[in-house]
Amino acid sequence: MLKGIDPRLSAEVLHALCAMGHGDTVVLCDTNFPATSVAAETTWGSLLTMENLSSAEAAEAVLSVLPLDTFVDDFAARMEVVGAAAEIPPPQVEVQAAIDAAEGRPRPMVSIERFAFYEAAKQAFAVIQTGERRFYGCMIFRKGVIAPDS
Repeated sequence: MLKGIDPRLSAEVLHALCAMGHGDTVVLCDTNFPATSVAAETTWGSLLTMENLSSAEAAEAVLSVLPLDTFVDDFAARMEVVGAAAEIPPPQVEVQAAIDAAEGRPRPMVSIERFAFYEAAKQAFAVIQTGERRFYGCMIFRKGVIAPDS
């Protein structure tokens, strides 16, 4: 254990998040996502897990150490519901609340069609599979920067 670090973050997850650079992306996905095969195509190359956590719980932990990009509109994205692109299911509502809390203001996620989401996920730095069993608990976060001390 370390002081000031969310205990839900494993050493492996922290290592991956720290290794990411500005503009790199990380996928948080649910238990139904093809996580192992997609993760094999990422920069990290293997699947990271945050088991027994909902998408929102994992997002809260990740966002406690990961700044979101402030220079782009796609700082966070969600997988669209098939046949109902405007619908925002409960896991995504909860993750949006975590984003808004971390950012200190509302910053809506963009949506990505399901198969386009899979392709974007393959280009990510890493994939973290949560224990989320509800459908559409899949998001992508783009890493921002931490400003120097004034």
